Amino acid sequence: MPGRARHRPRRRLAALTATVVTAALLAACTSEPAPRGSTAASATTPGTPTASPAPPVERTVEGAPADLASLIDRLYGGSDLGDGANAETAAALKGRAAPASPVPAGATAAVGSWFDTPIAVVTAGDDVTLAIGPTWQLVGGWWPSLGLKAPALGEGPRWVLALGSDARKGQNLGRSRADTLQVVGLDGTGGGGVMGIARDLWVPLSTGGKGKINSAMALGGPAAQLATVRRATGLPIEGYAVIGFEGFKQLIDDQGGIPIVVPETVNASHARLVIEKGPQVLSGKEALAYARERKTLPDGDFGRSRHQGQLLVAAAIKAKLAGPIAVPGALTSFSAVGQGNLSAEEMLTFAAGLHRVNPTQVGRGVAAGPFGWAGSQSIVVLGDQARRLFASFADGNL
Repeated sequence: MPGRARHRPRRRLAALTATVVTAALLAACTSEPAPRGSTAASATTPGTPTASPAPPVERTVEGAPADLASLIDRLYGGSDLGDGANAETAAALKGRAAPASPVPAGATAAVGSWFDTPIAVVTAGDDVTLAIGPTWQLVGGWWPSLGLKAPALGEGPRWVLALGSDARKGQNLGRSRADTLQVVGLDGTGGGGVMGIARDLWVPLSTGGKGKINSAMALGGPAAQLATVRRATGLPIEGYAVIGFEGFKQLIDDQGGIPIVVPETVNASHARLVIEKGPQVLSGKEALAYARERKTLPDGDFGRSRHQGQLLVAAAIKAKLAGPIAVPGALTSFSAVGQGNLSAEEMLTFAAGLHRVNPTQVGRGVAAGPFGWAGSQSIVVLGDQARRLFASFADGNL
Protein backbone atom coordinates (compact mmCIF):
# COMPACT_ATOMS: atom_id res chain seq x y z
CA MET A 1 0.00 0.00 0.00
CA PRO A 2 1.48 3.37 -0.95
CA GLY A 3 2.77 5.40 1.96
CA ARG A 4 2.76 2.43 4.32
CA ALA A 5 5.88 1.55 6.33
CA ARG A 6 4.72 -2.06 6.63
CA HIS A 7 2.47 -4.41 4.73
CA ARG A 8 -0.40 -6.60 5.82
CA PRO A 9 -3.63 -7.78 4.19
CA ARG A 10 -5.92 -4.82 3.58
CA ARG A 11 -9.57 -4.99 4.58
CA ARG A 12 -11.15 -3.44 1.52
CA LEU A 13 -14.33 -1.42 1.68
CA ALA A 14 -16.90 -3.96 0.55
CA ALA A 15 -19.05 -2.70 -2.30
CA LEU A 16 -18.61 0.90 -1.23
CA THR A 17 -17.30 3.05 -4.06
CA ALA A 18 -17.61 6.59 -5.23
CA THR A 19 -16.66 7.89 -8.70
CA VAL A 20 -16.12 11.52 -9.45
CA VAL A 21 -15.72 12.82 -13.01
CA THR A 22 -14.42 16.38 -13.11
CA ALA A 23 -14.06 18.29 -16.37
CA ALA A 24 -11.84 21.39 -16.37
CA LEU A 25 -11.55 23.66 -19.38
CA LEU A 26 -8.77 26.21 -19.52
CA ALA A 27 -8.62 28.78 -22.33
CA ALA A 28 -5.83 31.31 -22.61
CA CYS A 29 -5.66 34.00 -25.25
CA THR A 30 -2.51 35.98 -25.92
CA SER A 31 -2.10 38.71 -28.48
CA GLU A 32 0.59 38.52 -31.11
CA PRO A 33 3.79 40.15 -29.88
CA ALA A 34 4.59 43.51 -31.42
CA PRO A 35 7.53 43.59 -33.83
CA ARG A 36 10.89 44.31 -32.23
CA GLY A 37 11.18 48.03 -31.56
CA SER A 38 7.49 48.63 -32.25
CA THR A 39 5.47 50.81 -29.92
CA ALA A 40 2.12 49.54 -31.13
CA ALA A 41 0.98 48.67 -27.65
CA SER A 42 1.60 52.20 -26.37
CA ALA A 43 1.66 54.34 -29.49
CA THR A 44 0.28 57.83 -29.05
CA THR A 45 -0.24 60.73 -31.29
CA PRO A 46 1.12 64.13 -30.40
CA GLY A 47 -0.98 65.69 -27.68
CA THR A 48 -2.55 62.40 -26.56
CA PRO A 49 -2.14 61.93 -22.80
CA THR A 50 -0.32 58.78 -21.65
CA ALA A 51 -2.54 56.34 -19.75
CA SER A 52 -1.78 55.88 -16.05
CA PRO A 53 -0.84 52.38 -14.80
CA ALA A 54 -3.82 50.33 -13.66
CA PRO A 55 -4.28 50.34 -9.87
CA PRO A 56 -3.43 47.09 -8.07
CA VAL A 57 -6.28 44.61 -7.80
CA GLU A 58 -7.72 44.47 -4.29
CA ARG A 59 -8.76 40.96 -3.35
CA THR A 60 -10.85 39.87 -0.43
CA VAL A 61 -11.87 36.57 1.11
CA GLU A 62 -15.51 36.01 0.23
CA GLY A 63 -17.60 35.14 3.27
CA ALA A 64 -14.91 35.97 5.83
CA PRO A 65 -15.38 38.45 8.69
CA ALA A 66 -13.01 41.41 8.49
CA ASP A 67 -10.55 40.21 11.13
CA LEU A 68 -10.26 36.76 9.55
CA ALA A 69 -9.80 38.30 6.10
CA SER A 70 -7.03 40.46 7.53
CA LEU A 71 -5.31 37.39 8.98
CA ILE A 72 -5.50 35.61 5.61
CA ASP A 73 -3.99 38.70 3.98
CA ARG A 74 -1.07 38.47 6.43
CA LEU A 75 -0.71 34.77 5.67
CA TYR A 76 -0.32 35.31 1.94
CA GLY A 77 1.52 38.60 2.25
CA GLY A 78 4.37 36.96 4.15
CA SER A 79 3.84 39.01 7.33
CA ASP A 80 4.67 37.75 10.79
CA LEU A 81 1.56 35.98 12.05
CA GLY A 82 2.40 36.45 15.74
CA ASP A 83 -0.47 35.16 17.87
CA GLY A 84 -2.50 34.61 14.70
CA ALA A 85 -1.27 31.00 14.39
CA ASN A 86 -0.69 28.15 16.78
CA ALA A 87 2.84 26.79 17.19
CA GLU A 88 2.53 23.92 14.69
CA THR A 89 0.97 26.09 11.99
CA ALA A 90 3.50 28.88 12.51
CA ALA A 91 6.35 26.38 12.18
CA ALA A 92 4.82 24.88 9.01
CA LEU A 93 4.43 28.33 7.45
CA LYS A 94 7.87 29.58 8.41
CA GLY A 95 9.38 28.75 5.03
CA ARG A 96 6.47 29.83 2.88
CA ALA A 97 7.18 31.51 -0.42
CA ALA A 98 5.80 34.95 -1.18
CA PRO A 99 2.94 34.75 -3.71
CA ALA A 100 2.39 37.12 -6.60
CA SER A 101 -0.49 38.80 -4.78
CA PRO A 102 -1.45 38.98 -1.09
CA VAL A 103 -4.68 36.96 -1.41
CA PRO A 104 -5.27 34.50 -4.27
CA ALA A 105 -8.24 35.15 -6.52
CA GLY A 106 -11.34 33.19 -5.56
CA ALA A 107 -10.46 32.85 -1.87
CA THR A 108 -13.62 31.80 -0.03
CA ALA A 109 -14.44 31.26 3.63
CA ALA A 110 -17.09 29.11 5.31
CA VAL A 111 -17.77 29.98 8.94
CA GLY A 112 -19.55 27.85 11.53
CA SER A 113 -19.15 26.69 15.11
CA TRP A 114 -18.09 23.67 17.12
CA PHE A 115 -20.41 24.05 20.07
CA ASP A 116 -19.58 27.57 21.35
CA THR A 117 -16.34 28.14 19.42
CA PRO A 118 -16.36 29.83 15.98
CA ILE A 119 -14.57 27.83 13.27
CA ALA A 120 -13.69 28.61 9.67
CA VAL A 121 -12.26 26.98 6.58
CA VAL A 122 -10.76 29.19 3.86
CA THR A 123 -10.09 27.72 0.43
CA ALA A 124 -8.00 29.36 -2.28
CA GLY A 125 -7.32 27.10 -5.22
CA ASP A 126 -5.71 23.99 -3.76
CA ASP A 127 -4.87 25.78 -0.50
CA VAL A 128 -6.94 25.13 2.63
CA THR A 129 -6.61 27.16 5.82
CA LEU A 130 -8.26 26.22 9.13
CA ALA A 131 -9.00 28.81 11.79
CA ILE A 132 -10.81 29.09 15.11
CA GLY A 133 -12.22 32.17 16.85
CA PRO A 134 -13.46 34.33 18.35
CA THR A 135 -10.02 35.97 18.14
CA TRP A 136 -9.11 34.27 14.91
CA GLN A 137 -6.08 31.99 14.93
CA LEU A 138 -4.80 29.68 12.23
CA VAL A 139 -4.70 26.10 13.51
CA GLY A 140 -3.81 24.07 10.43
CA GLY A 141 -4.20 23.50 6.73
CA TRP A 142 -2.17 22.89 3.59
CA TRP A 143 -0.73 25.48 1.19
CA PRO A 144 0.82 24.14 -2.04
CA SER A 145 0.69 27.62 -3.63
CA LEU A 146 3.17 28.78 -0.99
CA GLY A 147 5.61 26.00 -1.80
CA LEU A 148 4.70 23.90 1.25
CA LYS A 149 4.32 20.19 0.59
CA ALA A 150 3.40 18.89 4.05
CA PRO A 151 0.08 19.74 5.71
CA ALA A 152 -0.25 20.95 9.30
CA LEU A 153 -3.03 18.84 10.80
CA GLY A 154 -1.75 17.68 14.16
CA GLU A 155 0.68 14.89 14.87
CA GLY A 156 -0.35 11.52 13.51
CA PRO A 157 -1.59 8.91 13.80
CA ARG A 158 -4.87 10.08 15.36
CA TRP A 159 -8.06 8.41 16.54
CA VAL A 160 -11.55 9.61 17.56
CA LEU A 161 -14.30 7.54 19.19
CA ALA A 162 -17.74 7.88 17.56
CA LEU A 163 -20.55 6.90 19.95
CA GLY A 164 -24.23 6.35 19.27
CA SER A 165 -26.31 6.69 22.42
CA ASP A 166 -29.21 4.34 23.18
CA ALA A 167 -31.04 7.21 24.91
CA ARG A 168 -34.74 7.44 24.17
CA LYS A 169 -36.77 10.66 24.10
CA GLY A 170 -36.37 12.49 27.40
CA GLN A 171 -33.37 10.41 28.52
CA ASN A 172 -29.86 11.73 29.15
CA LEU A 173 -27.84 11.38 25.94
CA GLY A 174 -24.56 10.78 27.77
CA ARG A 175 -25.83 8.47 30.53
CA SER A 176 -27.36 5.70 28.46
CA ARG A 177 -25.68 2.64 27.02
CA ALA A 178 -23.64 3.08 23.88
CA ASP A 179 -25.52 1.54 20.96
CA THR A 180 -22.62 2.27 18.60
CA LEU A 181 -18.87 2.21 19.24
CA GLN A 182 -16.69 3.04 16.24
CA VAL A 183 -13.06 4.15 16.36
CA VAL A 184 -12.05 6.32 13.37
CA GLY A 185 -8.33 6.56 12.69
CA LEU A 186 -6.02 8.56 10.43
CA ASP A 187 -2.43 7.53 9.80
CA GLY A 188 -1.34 11.02 8.67
CA THR A 189 -0.12 9.82 5.26
CA GLY A 190 -3.37 9.40 3.34
CA GLY A 191 -4.70 6.22 4.92
CA GLY A 192 -6.98 5.41 7.79
CA GLY A 193 -9.41 2.94 9.27
CA VAL A 194 -12.82 2.48 10.86
CA MET A 195 -13.00 -0.13 13.63
CA GLY A 196 -16.29 -1.23 15.12
CA ILE A 197 -16.42 -2.73 18.59
CA ALA A 198 -19.02 -5.33 19.51
CA ARG A 199 -21.05 -3.72 22.28
CA ASP A 200 -21.22 -6.97 24.32
CA LEU A 201 -17.42 -7.29 24.47
CA TRP A 202 -16.56 -8.20 28.09
CA VAL A 203 -13.77 -5.93 29.37
CA PRO A 204 -12.50 -4.14 32.50
CA LEU A 205 -14.56 -0.95 32.97
CA SER A 206 -13.03 2.39 33.89
CA THR A 207 -15.79 2.71 36.48
CA GLY A 208 -14.59 -0.48 38.20
CA GLY A 209 -15.08 -4.20 37.75
CA LYS A 210 -15.81 -5.89 34.45
CA GLY A 211 -18.81 -5.62 32.18
CA LYS A 212 -20.05 -5.24 28.64
CA ILE A 213 -18.00 -2.50 27.02
CA ASN A 214 -21.03 -0.36 26.12
CA SER A 215 -22.20 -0.19 29.76
CA ALA A 216 -19.39 2.21 30.68
CA MET A 217 -21.29 5.21 29.30
CA ALA A 218 -24.42 4.43 31.32
CA LEU A 219 -22.31 4.05 34.47
CA GLY A 220 -19.97 7.01 34.09
CA GLY A 221 -20.84 9.02 30.99
CA PRO A 222 -18.96 9.42 27.68
CA ALA A 223 -15.66 10.13 29.45
CA ALA A 224 -15.87 6.77 31.22
CA GLN A 225 -16.73 5.11 27.90
CA LEU A 226 -13.71 6.71 26.27
CA ALA A 227 -11.41 5.60 29.10
CA THR A 228 -12.78 2.05 28.86
CA VAL A 229 -12.21 1.84 25.11
CA ARG A 230 -8.72 3.32 25.47
CA ARG A 231 -7.83 0.65 28.04
CA ALA A 232 -9.33 -2.21 26.03
CA THR A 233 -7.74 -1.24 22.70
CA GLY A 234 -4.47 0.29 23.90
CA LEU A 235 -5.05 3.19 21.48
CA PRO A 236 -4.48 6.80 22.66
CA ILE A 237 -7.84 7.98 21.34
CA GLU A 238 -8.06 11.80 21.45
CA GLY A 239 -11.69 12.17 22.38
CA TYR A 240 -15.26 11.31 21.60
CA ALA A 241 -18.34 12.53 19.74
CA VAL A 242 -21.72 11.15 20.79
CA ILE A 243 -25.14 11.44 19.18
CA GLY A 244 -28.60 9.98 19.84
CA PHE A 245 -31.19 8.41 17.54
CA GLU A 246 -33.17 11.57 16.78
CA GLY A 247 -30.05 13.68 16.41
CA PHE A 248 -28.57 11.11 14.04
CA LYS A 249 -31.64 11.21 11.81
CA GLN A 250 -31.70 15.01 11.82
CA LEU A 251 -27.99 15.24 11.02
CA ILE A 252 -28.33 12.88 8.06
CA ASP A 253 -31.37 14.73 6.72
CA ASP A 254 -29.64 18.11 7.18
CA GLN A 255 -26.83 16.83 4.95
CA GLY A 256 -29.22 15.55 2.25
CA GLY A 257 -28.91 11.83 3.05
CA ILE A 258 -26.02 9.37 2.72
CA PRO A 259 -25.16 7.87 -0.70
CA ILE A 260 -24.12 4.24 -0.19
CA VAL A 261 -23.97 0.97 -2.06
CA VAL A 262 -25.79 -1.58 0.12
CA PRO A 263 -24.07 -4.98 -0.28
CA GLU A 264 -27.15 -7.07 0.59
CA THR A 265 -30.84 -6.32 1.10
CA VAL A 266 -31.58 -5.73 4.79
CA ASN A 267 -34.97 -6.33 6.36
CA ALA A 268 -34.85 -3.82 9.21
CA SER A 269 -37.57 -5.58 11.16
CA HIS A 270 -37.44 -3.29 14.19
CA ALA A 271 -38.21 -0.27 11.96
CA ARG A 272 -40.47 -2.05 9.46
CA LEU A 273 -38.23 -0.97 6.61
CA VAL A 274 -36.50 -2.85 3.82
CA ILE A 275 -33.17 -1.44 2.65
CA GLU A 276 -32.70 -2.74 -0.86
CA LYS A 277 -29.40 -4.02 -2.22
CA GLY A 278 -27.55 -1.63 -4.52
CA PRO A 279 -26.92 2.11 -4.77
CA GLN A 280 -29.07 4.10 -2.36
CA VAL A 281 -29.31 7.54 -0.83
CA LEU A 282 -30.45 6.75 2.68
CA SER A 283 -32.57 9.23 4.61
CA GLY A 284 -32.00 9.74 8.30
CA LYS A 285 -34.69 7.21 9.18
CA GLU A 286 -33.33 4.63 6.73
CA ALA A 287 -29.72 5.14 7.81
CA LEU A 288 -30.70 4.65 11.46
CA ALA A 289 -32.58 1.48 10.60
CA TYR A 290 -29.58 0.16 8.67
CA ALA A 291 -27.26 1.02 11.56
CA ARG A 292 -29.41 -0.64 14.24
CA GLU A 293 -30.71 -3.83 12.64
CA ARG A 294 -29.17 -7.04 13.99
CA LYS A 295 -31.86 -9.69 14.49
CA THR A 296 -32.20 -10.52 10.80
CA LEU A 297 -28.44 -10.46 10.10
CA PRO A 298 -26.55 -13.79 9.91
CA ASP A 299 -23.86 -12.50 12.29
CA GLY A 300 -26.13 -10.41 14.51
CA ASP A 301 -24.38 -7.66 16.44
CA PHE A 302 -21.16 -8.08 14.47
CA GLY A 303 -23.07 -7.42 11.26
CA ARG A 304 -24.69 -4.38 12.80
CA SER A 305 -21.27 -2.98 13.74
CA ARG A 306 -20.11 -3.66 10.18
CA HIS A 307 -23.10 -1.70 8.82
CA GLN A 308 -22.28 1.20 11.13
CA GLY A 309 -18.74 1.26 9.80
CA GLN A 310 -20.06 1.26 6.23
CA LEU A 311 -22.21 4.30 7.02
CA LEU A 312 -19.26 6.15 8.54
CA VAL A 313 -17.11 5.47 5.49
CA ALA A 314 -19.96 6.48 3.14
CA ALA A 315 -20.41 9.73 5.07
CA ALA A 316 -16.67 10.37 4.88
CA ILE A 317 -16.67 9.81 1.11
CA LYS A 318 -19.59 12.22 0.70
CA ALA A 319 -17.76 14.79 2.81
CA LYS A 320 -14.60 14.36 0.74
CA LEU A 321 -16.54 14.97 -2.46
CA ALA A 322 -18.09 18.12 -0.98
CA GLY A 323 -14.61 19.44 -0.13
CA PRO A 324 -13.18 21.00 3.04
CA ILE A 325 -15.38 24.08 2.59
CA ALA A 326 -18.32 21.94 3.80
CA VAL A 327 -16.68 21.09 7.15
CA PRO A 328 -17.93 24.11 9.18
CA GLY A 329 -21.54 23.45 8.17
CA ALA A 330 -21.33 19.77 9.10
CA LEU A 331 -19.72 20.48 12.47
CA THR A 332 -22.28 23.19 13.19
CA SER A 333 -25.10 20.71 12.48
CA PHE A 334 -23.54 18.12 14.77
CA SER A 335 -23.09 20.66 17.57
CA ALA A 336 -26.84 21.28 17.57
CA VAL A 337 -27.73 17.65 18.32
CA GLY A 338 -24.64 15.92 19.76
CA GLN A 339 -21.99 16.10 22.45
CA GLY A 340 -18.20 15.91 22.35
CA ASN A 341 -15.08 16.61 24.36
CA LEU A 342 -12.75 17.45 21.47
CA SER A 343 -11.62 21.06 21.28
CA ALA A 344 -12.54 23.09 18.21
CA GLU A 345 -8.93 22.85 17.05
CA GLU A 346 -8.84 19.06 17.49
CA MET A 347 -12.17 18.49 15.76
CA LEU A 348 -11.52 20.90 12.89
CA THR A 349 -8.08 19.48 12.07
CA PHE A 350 -9.33 15.88 12.36
CA ALA A 351 -12.34 16.54 10.12
CA ALA A 352 -10.13 18.32 7.58
CA GLY A 353 -7.70 15.40 7.74
CA LEU A 354 -10.46 13.11 6.48
CA HIS A 355 -10.41 15.10 3.23
CA ARG A 356 -6.81 14.09 2.62
CA VAL A 357 -7.54 10.38 2.97
CA ASN A 358 -7.64 8.18 -0.11
CA PRO A 359 -10.83 6.08 0.29
CA THR A 360 -9.02 3.08 -1.22
CA GLN A 361 -6.56 3.24 1.68
CA VAL A 362 -9.20 3.06 4.40
CA GLY A 363 -9.50 -0.35 6.04
CA ARG A 364 -12.43 -1.56 8.09
CA GLY A 365 -12.88 -4.20 10.74
CA VAL A 366 -14.99 -5.27 13.72
CA ALA A 367 -13.50 -6.23 17.07
CA ALA A 368 -15.46 -9.42 17.66
CA GLY A 369 -14.89 -12.67 19.50
CA PRO A 370 -16.48 -15.92 20.61
CA PHE A 371 -19.70 -15.92 22.60
CA GLY A 372 -19.62 -16.78 26.27
CA TRP A 373 -21.30 -16.24 29.60
CA ALA A 374 -20.65 -14.06 32.62
CA GLY A 375 -23.08 -15.35 35.18
CA SER A 376 -26.46 -15.17 33.45
CA GLN A 377 -25.27 -12.62 30.84
CA SER A 378 -24.50 -13.58 27.26
CA ILE A 379 -21.23 -11.84 26.34
CA VAL A 380 -18.57 -11.57 23.63
CA VAL A 381 -15.20 -12.77 24.92
CA LEU A 382 -12.21 -10.52 24.32
CA GLY A 383 -9.87 -12.85 22.46
CA ASP A 384 -7.02 -13.02 19.97
CA GLN A 385 -9.05 -11.73 16.99
CA ALA A 386 -9.90 -8.47 18.73
CA ARG A 387 -6.40 -8.06 20.16
CA ARG A 388 -4.84 -8.52 16.72
CA LEU A 389 -7.19 -5.91 15.30
CA PHE A 390 -6.31 -3.45 18.05
CA ALA A 391 -2.60 -4.00 17.42
CA SER A 392 -2.98 -3.58 13.66
CA PHE A 393 -4.67 -0.21 14.22
CA ALA A 394 -1.70 1.20 16.15
CA ASP A 395 -0.50 3.10 13.07
CA GLY A 396 -3.93 4.63 12.38
CA ASN A 397 -4.58 2.31 9.46
CA LEU A 398 -6.33 -1.04 9.07
